[in-house]
Amino acid sequence: MKYYIIAGEASGDLHGSNLIKQLHQLDQSADIRCWGGQMMEAAGATLVKDYKDLAFMGFVEVIMNLQTILKNIKFCKQDIQSFQPDILILIDYPGFNIRIAEWAKKTGIKTVYYISPQIWAWKENRVHTIKKYVDKMLVILPFEKDFYSKWEYKVEYVGHPLVEVIENFKATHTTPLGGEKIIALLPGSRKQEINKKLPVMLEVSKAFPEYHFIVAKAPGQEDAFYKPFLAPYTNVSALAGKTYDLLNCATAALVTSGTATLETALFEVPQVVCYKGNPLSYQIAKRVIKVKYISLVNLIMNKPVVKELIQDEMTTENCIEELRNLLQNPLKQQQLQEDYSRLKNLLSKGGNASANAAEIIYAFVKS
Repeated sequence: MKYYIIAGEASGDLHGSNLIKQLHQLDQSADIRCWGGQMMEAAGATLVKDYKDLAFMGFVEVIMNLQTILKNIKFCKQDIQSFQPDILILIDYPGFNIRIAEWAKKTGIKTVYYISPQIWAWKENRVHTIKKYVDKMLVILPFEKDFYSKWEYKVEYVGHPLVEVIENFKATHTTPLGGEKIIALLPGSRKQEINKKLPVMLEVSKAFPEYHFIVAKAPGQEDAFYKPFLAPYTNVSALAGKTYDLLNCATAALVTSGTATLETALFEVPQVVCYKGNPLSYQIAKRVIKVKYISLVNLIMNKPVVKELIQDEMTTENCIEELRNLLQNPLKQQQLQEDYSRLKNLLSKGGNASANAAEIIYAFVKS
């Protein structure tokens, strides 16, 4: 059977790749075409467009790149129509994927949405569009099932795919970075967010000369982009393509909001969550986003498990204070590990998310 998958971010590339592997196991004749990244391509899909060409973050940035986005949508529709898939699989990336879902419904193409858009955070009215145009929704966060239930839309909880990804990594990797005391810096994947956050994170290294600070480079960003940031600092280096190796041996971390906060928690690394964006985009977001927290860890647990330093609060001084608290407060460390354990149990209830999702999708296509 023919599958067309659209992912628009690094995390979507990761989860899409594991879904593709599971689909190939279930369907030996699977022909899979995708928008995503190198991981999805390596898993056995034909890559049409790389997510790095699609990543526009924030209200202002989207408006500035609107023509490019519209051209991508037009090309995507043409490519799907030419491929004639048995099923269209959408992975998060709502601004793009919901438009494609609406078009697909009118065209007669069946759709499955794997990893729900975070409409519970903002644009809750999108639920009406999803109910109308998405044939099946698979969710990965426990509270999402209740959210959709109140809108009388049946969804299926498959578990969180990061649990299996990180458990598999831990089982097959040692800590190759040696016995150094390491602080991980995860400043994000897009240039505009790295420009905002990395300088602040790097300044923190001066207060902890006994630690080696290591920056996790984003996929697709060149070494030359990071070099000017790192040059003034003596106890700082960077790694490309080794984020999980880094988290596997880190003592603590400064982490940008998003999927990375959950990855850090599943590696059981104490963290401070950092966010600083375009001031105008932030002011707009502040007025429309409905959730209490910006990190997935706190959202899932519905309490402030990890400290969040947002926009003006993300200063070098505040980062130093919170990081020192994580490193030197045994009670804080114990409470954090207990919360991380409860978090993992919550996310593991659905079993292997990628396998669950693939089985549901395959059965849906066959029926």
